[in-house]
Amino acid sequence: MWQRLQSLAIVKRMSRALLAFDSLIDFSVFDSGRKSLESYEKFSTFMSRFHVSGFARIGVELACEGLTMLLAAGIVAMAMAAPAFNMTSERDWLKRADLAVSFSDRYGVEVGQRGIKHDDAVQLEDYPDYLIKAVLATEDRRFYDHFGIDVIGTARALTVNARSSNVVQGGSSITQQLAKNLFLSNERTVTRKINEAFLALWLEHHLTKREILKLYLDRVYMGGGAFGIQAAAEFYFGKSVKDVTLAEAAMLAGLFKAPAKYAPHVNLPAARARANDVLNNLVEAGFMNSSQILAAQRNPATPIAREAKESPDWYLDWAWTEVQKLADAGKLGDDRVLNVRLALDTNIQKRADEVLEENLRDNGSSYNAHQAAAVVMEPDGAVRAIVGGKDYGASQFNRATEAMRQPGSSFKPYVYLTALMTGKFNPSTIVVDSPVCIGNWCPHNFGGSYAGSLPLINALARSLNTVAVKLSIAIGYDALKTQNATPGQAAKAGRAKIVETARRLGITAPLEDTPSLPIGADEVTVIEHSAAYAAFVNGGKKTIPYAAMEITNRRGDLLYRHDRDAPPQEQAVPFAKVVELGSMMRKVVEEGTGKRAQLGSGIDVIGKTGTTNGFKDAWFCGYSGTMGGCVWFGNDDGEPMNNMTGGTLPAGSWHEIMAYAHQGLPLKPIVGMKPEAPTEATAANGSSANAIELGAPARPASLSKGAVEALGAIATKIETLSLQRKQVDQLLPSESTRAQHSASGASRHTME
Repeated sequence: MWQRLQSLAIVKRMSRALLAFDSLIDFSVFDSGRKSLESYEKFSTFMSRFHVSGFARIGVELACEGLTMLLAAGIVAMAMAAPAFNMTSERDWLKRADLAVSFSDRYGVEVGQRGIKHDDAVQLEDYPDYLIKAVLATEDRRFYDHFGIDVIGTARALTVNARSSNVVQGGSSITQQLAKNLFLSNERTVTRKINEAFLALWLEHHLTKREILKLYLDRVYMGGGAFGIQAAAEFYFGKSVKDVTLAEAAMLAGLFKAPAKYAPHVNLPAARARANDVLNNLVEAGFMNSSQILAAQRNPATPIAREAKESPDWYLDWAWTEVQKLADAGKLGDDRVLNVRLALDTNIQKRADEVLEENLRDNGSSYNAHQAAAVVMEPDGAVRAIVGGKDYGASQFNRATEAMRQPGSSFKPYVYLTALMTGKFNPSTIVVDSPVCIGNWCPHNFGGSYAGSLPLINALARSLNTVAVKLSIAIGYDALKTQNATPGQAAKAGRAKIVETARRLGITAPLEDTPSLPIGADEVTVIEHSAAYAAFVNGGKKTIPYAAMEITNRRGDLLYRHDRDAPPQEQAVPFAKVVELGSMMRKVVEEGTGKRAQLGSGIDVIGKTGTTNGFKDAWFCGYSGTMGGCVWFGNDDGEPMNNMTGGTLPAGSWHEIMAYAHQGLPLKPIVGMKPEAPTEATAANGSSANAIELGAPARPASLSKGAVEALGAIATKIETLSLQRKQVDQLLPSESTRAQHSASGASRHTME
C-alpha cells in the first residue's frame, strides 16, 4: 500500500516540493547569517574609526553614562509632570482663573479680594514704560529671550547663591512664577518644580509674551492683601498704576521678592532701600542711565498713610480654591464677579495668629521650632480661622491645608474607635501594655517603660504605643473571623479596617499600609485632621470643612447658601461608639497628656496629643461642643525639634486660642456626652463662659459693617459735643471759682 502511494505522481511532486521548501529555509537561514556577519564586520570596521583609548575613553564612558542617566531622569520627570498635563486639559482654564471675588467675614465686614479686578483692569500698553522695565530688570531680564525657562538665569542664580551660601537670587522666570500662581500651590517640593517647568513651557506655547506678562502683573501678591500691581498702586499710593512715578514704580517692582518684608506701610526704610536696588537694576540691565534715575533716588516714593492692617491671607487663599471648586461644579452659574460671606471670624483669626507668632518668638529657639499651623472649626465644618505658618509674606505655602505631616499619637483615636466598633472593646476593657513585635518592627512607648494591665481608657490617656499596635492586631483577627492567622496577617487586616474608619471620617490622604500606621506614621493635613475630629463631638457625622456661607453676584442675587445647597452631614460611624470614644478622649485632657488644653470647670473638652518619632512634629487636636481644631508645630525641612511633645506648646497654644474663641458664645454640649455639673461660680453667673476668660484677653464684640459705621458716626458726634462743651467752659468761671461759690451757697443754706 505504501509503495503504491509512493509511486503516484502527485505524491512524488509533493515530496519534491517539500524538499525544495526545506532547502529554501536552510539557504535563507544560512544566507541571513552570512549577511548579518558581513554587516556586523562592516559596522565594526566603521566604528573602529571612533575608537578611543586612555583618558579620552574615560570621557566617552562618562558621557555615555550621563546620557543614559539624563534619559532616565527625563522619563521620571515626564511621569511626575502628568498632573501638569491634567491641569491644562480644560479648555476654559483661563476663564476659570478670571474669577473676581470679594470676601467678607461672617459678620459682613470686608476682609479681602482674590482674582483679577475686572472693573479696574488696565491694559498693558497703558502701563508706564519704566514700570515694565523695572519689573523685567528685577524679576526676569531675559523674559523676551527665553522659552519659559531661563537656563542662563537659573545657572547664574545657582552660582551666586552657592558663593554666598544663601539664597540671594531666584532662578524662576516670570512664566514659571505665573504657572505657579495659576495652577500650583506654594509647596516646596521637587514635584511642584517639575510641574512648574512643564506648565511654563505650555504657557509659552499657548500665550504671547505680552499676555503672560499681563497675567503675571494682574495676579502676583504685592503685600497688604493686594493682588496685582493695579491693586497695589491703589493700596500704597492711592492712584492707578497708569499714574505712578518712576520712584513709585521702583517701590512696586521691589515688592515681588518679599512683599511682607518690603511693604512700605510696614517698613518704609526697607521699602526705599529695595526701591533703590531696583533703580540700580534698571541701569545694570541697560534700560536707563544713571542720570535718568537720579531724581527718583534723591526723592524716594512716599506711600499714603495707611495702617499695617492684618489680612487673613492663608484663609483667603483656601477660600479662593473652595470658591473655584464651586464654580467648576456649575453651582455659581456664569457669573465671574462674586461676593462671598465666609465662616471666618476675624477676631479668632487674629488671636490665633498672635498666639502662634508669640509662642514661636518666645519658645521657638529653645525648642528649635520654626513653623506652626492651626485650624479652628465648628463641628459642622464651618472654618473660623486658619493659620498657615509663621509669616505669609515670607512664604505663602499653607501648612494648614497643603502640608502633609505625620500626626503621631493624634492618629490613635481612629484606632480606638475602630476597636470599639468591633464590639469586643469598651472604655473599661482591660488591656496589657507589654512588648509587641510585627516581624522585625517592635514599637516602644515614650519613655521606654510598660504599664502592664490597665483599662483601655487609661491606655489612650497615657498614649501607649504598644496598646495601639495590639489593638490593630485584635481588630484584624475580628475582621478575618479566625484565630489561625499570624499576628502579621492580622495586623495587616486590622490596619485596613483602621484606614476604612479614617476614610469614613473624611481623611483622603494616602495612608500607606505600614506596621507603624496605628501610631501615626502616615501623613495627613491639619485641616482634614481637624474635620475628622469634629465627628467625635457631633455624634459621628462626617464633617467637610467649608469656607463660604453665602455667595452672591454683583447684582446681589443669591447664588449659593451652604445650609441650603450643601449636602447634609452623613452619619459616618455609630453614635454610641463615638460617645464611648468621647468619654475616653475627655480623660486625655483631664488626666492625660493633654492637660494644658483644659478650658475650665464646666467646659468639656475632648482631645489627643501627638508627637512623631525624632520630635519632627508635635500636635494637639481637640474640641468642645462649640468648636475646636488642631494645632501643629514643626519645621518645613523635617528637622527634629528639641523634645517638643504635643502636650507642651501645641496643647498650650490650643488652650490660648480656644479660651479666647469661646468668650461671649453660647456653649454647646458635646453630643451624647453628659456635661459636667457647673460650679457655684459659673452657676451664679448664669454661664460657664466666665471660667474660660481667666488669663485670656477680652474678646471684642463682633459687629456688622453697618454697625461699625453707625458707631463711627456716634463717636464723631461725641467728639463734636465735647469740643462744644469745652468752648462753653472757657466762657464760664473757673472750676475752683465755681466750687467756692457752690460751697459758699451750701454753707449759707445750711446755716439757714
